[in-house]
Amino acid sequence: MSDAKTLFELTGSGYPAADLKQATLLIIDAQNEYRNGDLRLPGVEDAAAQILRLLEAARAAGASVVHVQHIGVPGYLFDPEGPRGDIFEELTPQPGEAVVRKPLPNSFARSELDRVLRELGREELVVVGFMTHMCVSATVRAAKDLGYRSTVVAAACATRDLPGIDGSLVDAATLHRVELAALADLFATVVADAAALGA
Repeated sequence: MSDAKTLFELTGSGYPAADLKQATLLIIDAQNEYRNGDLRLPGVEDAAAQILRLLEAARAAGASVVHVQHIGVPGYLFDPEGPRGDIFEELTPQPGEAVVRKPLPNSFARSELDRVLRELGREELVVVGFMTHMCVSATVRAAKDLGYRSTVVAAACATRDLPGIDGSLVDAATLHRVELAALADLFATVVADAAALGA
């Protein structure tokens, strides 16, 4: 067992996982590009099932839900004019649930996300979606700068293999684990799965 400590632990600035009933569920880029497009992710179905559990629990509790949808270039990744840009069918937003469209990995950049969240009046976020190392990470880091407190649900996120700078493969599971460790250092409380939040 390692004796390594997070900066949260060293500074005493950590916080407990969010209460789903008092938080906003922020679903990032749960779009078909990750299910059947060029960016198919290993583990996407398991993560989608976890997101659905959280979404159903949030709806049952009357919690706030915000869907983030990445808008790509027509004919390419996240094609806004084709099915690859669509939100997963089982996670289709219901009336009253905000959909924030974004052009960049950081969901707050050049989008209405901060305004939408401020209007909801909740600083606690439960963050799920894709990809762990990209849009989830960029959004959580920006959220801290803006004064939000994020809880990331590990099993409700996924990522993909990447080429290492030395030519080796960084597999998705390793990248996912390392990115979550980085976020848990100072940017978010990270919990294992939906059950950890009572979903």
